[in-house]
Amino acid sequence: MAQGVWANIRLAIFDVDGVLTDGRLLFDAEGRESKVFHVRDGHGLKMLQKAGIEIAFITARYSPALAYRAQDLGVSRVYQGSLDKRLAYRELKLELGLEDAVIAYMGDDLIDLPILTSAGLATCPSDAHPEVLARVHWCAQAPGGGGAVREFCENLLKAQGHWDRLLDAYLSVEGRG
Repeated sequence: MAQGVWANIRLAIFDVDGVLTDGRLLFDAEGRESKVFHVRDGHGLKMLQKAGIEIAFITARYSPALAYRAQDLGVSRVYQGSLDKRLAYRELKLELGLEDAVIAYMGDDLIDLPILTSAGLATCPSDAHPEVLARVHWCAQAPGGGGAVREFCENLLKAQGHWDRLLDAYLSVEGRG
């Protein structure tokens, strides 16, 4: 995948279960759902925001845990209960006035294929379904919920020339704390 495609991305959209999480669903005795999110994935998303890249989540399920995590990360574009993810994708494109070419999507399963085959940059975690792996432009080395999102974020930041500036902020005395 040419760096040029990465350099043009203005919106990064992520599936949740199997991408931001490892795909397992945890329920307690009362049926309350829990999800485990990787802190480094979250930090990668925050770095994208600092670089001015829009972020959105689209998921077929509804989860209060995701709503909380999105709020914690400052992600306001969250589409839950999207059984046809194309509808949310189209809504995002219209709302932001974007074309497919400047949109990246990370998904892991068959339900993600309609967006993966439309987005300018189709990506997935290493443990995605084989049909997804066969159709993406780029696949992370890390699995879903285990750093795939962070890997994507760092690649995008480097391709757009933001990485060194962000890294310098962490290395400077002013950036610590």
